[in-house]
Amino acid sequence: MFASLFAVLAPVFIVAGIGYAWARKGLSYPTEFIASLVMTIGTPSLVLSTLSRTELDPTAFASMALGCLLCLLGMVVVGLLVCRIFDQHWRVLLPAFLFPNTGNMGLPISLYAFGEHGLALAVAFFLTLSIFQFTVGMAISGTAASPKALLRNPIVISLAGAMPIIFLDVELPRWLANTVDLLGGMTIPLMLLTLGVSLASIRLRHIGSGMLLGGLRIVLGAAVGWAVGALLGMETLERAVLMVQSAMPVAVFNYLMAVRANRSPEQVANLVMCSTVLSFVWLPVVLAWWL
Repeated sequence: MFASLFAVLAPVFIVAGIGYAWARKGLSYPTEFIASLVMTIGTPSLVLSTLSRTELDPTAFASMALGCLLCLLGMVVVGLLVCRIFDQHWRVLLPAFLFPNTGNMGLPISLYAFGEHGLALAVAFFLTLSIFQFTVGMAISGTAASPKALLRNPIVISLAGAMPIIFLDVELPRWLANTVDLLGGMTIPLMLLTLGVSLASIRLRHIGSGMLLGGLRIVLGAAVGWAVGALLGMETLERAVLMVQSAMPVAVFNYLMAVRANRSPEQVANLVMCSTVLSFVWLPVVLAWWL
């Protein structure tokens, strides 16, 4: 069991650790350029490549999207309760509970733990979450995008491109399939390197509260994911991916939005770092449940 868990988590932690060490040594890393490259080219290519290579039942895709939506609703209730109990401003804490790191960490862990089919299901969760993150999440933080900007968002475009592949069984031309496969291959390593670099730039304060709230986010996220999977009567693999994606730590994107809106960015940075550190302990427990 330990060997299986190590094989799943070691690549994720090692590559993110390389990014962290790279930034801590003061070496140059064009974070803005890499983030734009991953967002505009890498991620859409990964979505199309994964879904074109994997026989994903449209029902399974729709089920995962519904599961993601129900997890979001469940985390709204959980997040508001935590805000009330700990006397936190809901605009600061709620996005951290709603939007976990399903991209930089969720996709590679799902790939290494559950294979290509698990990655395809994780992509369905990630796409659904991203739509809400770039609409509801930005509205909560006070940095809402215009409808035109949303339609130009690469994640939304990749979702539109994925629909014919999933629901109409459309096959990509070989030259296009090879191209998106090549471009998509760079995405997960760059995601993990950028995660490490981003974590290196965060300075911790009030570690105790960050550990408590960050721990609640990942533990309660896993609980909500498990409950939603049971409620929907999902297959074992679907439930596993749903629970793992829902158990991810707070996404770095929440910190960037807090900085842009000037809403307690140091507190959000605390939650990102603390929940990520705690996930190194919590995710092996979640994966051991399923593996």
